[in-house]
Amino acid sequence: MPISPELLEILRCPQCRSEVKIDDKQTRLKCVNPECSLVYPIRDDIPVMLVDEATTEK
Repeated sequence: MPISPELLEILRCPQCRSEVKIDDKQTRLKCVNPECSLVYPIRDDIPVMLVDEATTEK
């Protein structure tokens, strides 16, 4: 089950509070803030919005 557009509208990066966007494969959420750029995994259709679980992508 993909993440609903309504959920994507309210999700924010826990590090900087910026918006996040889902990737094409729907496996990750990326912070849109270029100074932050954390990427959060999606496991079993659940976004893991923990800074400790995030990776950095510039």
